[in-house]
Amino acid sequence: MTALLKVHQLHMSFQGREVVHAVSFSLQAGEKLALVGESGSGKTVTALSLLGLARGAWVRGEALFNGKDLFKFNEAQWLEVRGSDIAMVFQEPMTALNPLFTIGEQIAEVLLLKKGMDRQQAWARAIELLTDTGIPEPERRVNSYPHQLSGGQRQRAMIAMALAGEPKLLLADEPTTALDVSLRGQILDLLDSLQHKHGMAVLLITHDLNMVRRFADRVLVMENGYLVEHGDVSKVLSHPVHPYTRRLVDSQPERHVFEPQDDAPVCVQAQGLRVVYPVSRPGWRGWFGHAEFVALQGADFELRQGQTLGVIGESGSGKSSLALAALGLIPFQGRLHIEDRQWQGTAKSDLPLRRAVQVVFQDPFSSLSPRMTVEEVVGEGLLVHEAELTAAQRQSRVLAALNEVGMDETQFPGLLARYPHEFSGGQRQRLAIARALIVEPRILVLDEPTSALDISIQKQVLDLLQRLQRERGLSYLLITHDIDVIQAMAHHVLVLKDGVVVESGAIDRITHAPQSDYTRILLAGSLGAAQPGG
Repeated sequence: MTALLKVHQLHMSFQGREVVHAVSFSLQAGEKLALVGESGSGKTVTALSLLGLARGAWVRGEALFNGKDLFKFNEAQWLEVRGSDIAMVFQEPMTALNPLFTIGEQIAEVLLLKKGMDRQQAWARAIELLTDTGIPEPERRVNSYPHQLSGGQRQRAMIAMALAGEPKLLLADEPTTALDVSLRGQILDLLDSLQHKHGMAVLLITHDLNMVRRFADRVLVMENGYLVEHGDVSKVLSHPVHPYTRRLVDSQPERHVFEPQDDAPVCVQAQGLRVVYPVSRPGWRGWFGHAEFVALQGADFELRQGQTLGVIGESGSGKSSLALAALGLIPFQGRLHIEDRQWQGTAKSDLPLRRAVQVVFQDPFSSLSPRMTVEEVVGEGLLVHEAELTAAQRQSRVLAALNEVGMDETQFPGLLARYPHEFSGGQRQRLAIARALIVEPRILVLDEPTSALDISIQKQVLDLLQRLQRERGLSYLLITHDIDVIQAMAHHVLVLKDGVVVESGAIDRITHAPQSDYTRILLAGSLGAAQPGG
């Protein structure tokens, strides 16, 4: 059987540095193939080379598509194949879609150029494609701009645009990474049904092994630009041969948490916690005051010493508002006690609570100042909370905090004088944790602490957080949309939807016997996450 696509000895270099090394694979018509690897593995540039979009790359090798070598195409031939024979769905639709044109205009443009339709035909077909992708009210949404759609709707619109040219091959680059957990399963199911309907081949680029298990027929595993393993999904992921593949398979978060006593002291207690934001009223009504948007409505919860309370929900559910209220960074209504104290709203009176409650943010690259050295970043809190320390004492404390998170001068020569950009994502997150720990807090607010990290690095950071909790008796308020992380870390769970607590309880009860339909949707959307263990 002749392959639809056959890549042979693909080499790719940027400025003389080779990043893809002798990669060869084939893809049959109607097949679903997954290309798996972590950041920097070369999977995305490999896919971009198949559309001539790897700008600045020197490409050597062969990519036979229907018998024609793509790498020998001129620009006119690339324009002909893009969108009609090979189409791509990108990771972040908000940046891939043109904000100046409606969704309908962008889909119709493909139909006008690739299918020779007139405007009326193209518009009608755009509505049909939006209908196929499951967007509600397609006749109305076709006139919407990208910013007027939700994340899931934007991704569906991008899929509709990719399908407009009726491609034989669809390249899907991390098509669900930017979406909430419940939407991920929906998009995968959509791609699966559309693939069957149109008979197209799909090359799925991802780092998510649960997604691969659910969607693909075969899998290719890339590490540092090399293709290290390939084969049927069930065989490769159940019996991996290469050490890197084994490491990826073994990188699912594991539960190694200490179970605190039921009567452990309560560190954080909230009753009727409510957060509202002022919003402008449309038209002349805006002259006479603002309306209110209720981000969090009447939340009750408590967090005990040595315990992790996991707060889970989709974007817009109120998770971040709850975290900001717990940190005393936004106004709120209701009662919120932290170790029998309340936020007063003044720097001096809140200083003891600022020390007791620290935060680790989602993206360490944006939360760590690029202008400060490691010593300055990690030791900054000591200048506020222990100003009496000498420079030598501060440096000693910084080194101790760094050592506690697994970083020292032996491993990183000149560590204290380095800057955050000189470290990997996982190492930067360790710096962020060290910065929080150095003032010896008793409570950490963890705001999506691993969502920006590769799967193997995610496991390392979660293992670190679990160890620190066991050794220090820390309490964690864990904000996340990742069911796997909740199952590995949480003792109790708070499920939020549209600012309302729809369910709360112990982790085993929530994951094994959820009472809310919404919780069941979130669990189903985790794409096969493991159940919590002891």
